[in-house]
Amino acid sequence: MRAVVYPGSFNPITNGHVDLVERALGLFDQVTVAIGTSAQKDPATYLADRIDLCRVVLAEFGDRVEVEGFNTLLVAYVRDKGAKFILRGLRTLADFEYEFQMAEMNRAMDPDIEYVFLPTSLECSFISSSLVREIAQLGGDISKFVHPKVVEHYRPGGG
Repeated sequence: MRAVVYPGSFNPITNGHVDLVERALGLFDQVTVAIGTSAQKDPATYLADRIDLCRVVLAEFGDRVEVEGFNTLLVAYVRDKGAKFILRGLRTLADFEYEFQMAEMNRAMDPDIEYVFLPTSLECSFISSSLVREIAQLGGDISKFVHPKVVEHYRPGGG
């Protein structure tokens, strides 16, 4: 079975993330969405909440997609899962530069793990979790960018 780990903060999960998962299912038998903690990212939505939201949003894909949290080195997590691939989406050249550096660092730690880079679909190329969070915090409509359960979570009193 070919399995891939799709790591990220998913704060929140967006339509762009869902698009990548769906496309990855055309390449792999199993996709693990691995939600990590990051000192560089705003932990506005707690890890357990992000895991729950991702599970709800990705439920349509059935048992071929699993969602888990992790707080270890990514290469250690991928090895523990028995996977050989890491999936990352690319929206911009800046994304590529950052992701390439991370891929090379992880490759130095474990040369048996390969990266798979997928460019985002055109209709999702401008969507980012940080922009969605900002729009939601300022009372804007995020329904074009995320699943209805995510919209509900970000409504006042919803999350």
